[in-house]
Amino acid sequence: METITWNDFEKVAMHIGTIIDVNDFPKANKPAYQLLIDFGVEIGLKKSSAQITRRYKKEALIGKQIVAVVNFPAKQIGNFMSECLVLGSVGEDNDIVLLSSDMKVSNGLRIG
Repeated sequence: METITWNDFEKVAMHIGTIIDVNDFPKANKPAYQLLIDFGVEIGLKKSSAQITRRYKKEALIGKQIVAVVNFPAKQIGNFMSECLVLGSVGEDNDIVLLSSDMKVSNGLRIG
């Protein structure tokens, strides 16, 4: 594993956001949802594609606070522009468990 410097880590903007909308993403190569995430006033709303259909039902994701990287450039995924990277632990067969806060906090708080 390659090591990084503290300055490298500081460049990664990881923030808390609340999922406010979830849609199926039938045009994705692998099963995924399209998420709309509220990161508060300063960052605003961002869209993301997330391959989390194995563990999560759409209804259970609404209102869930998650951790995401918000300073990547937008990425085209099928016919969808993903504006942030939702973080999760990746288990066997890409079984993803979302990283989240165990307490309700303000949207937009920085992880560090």
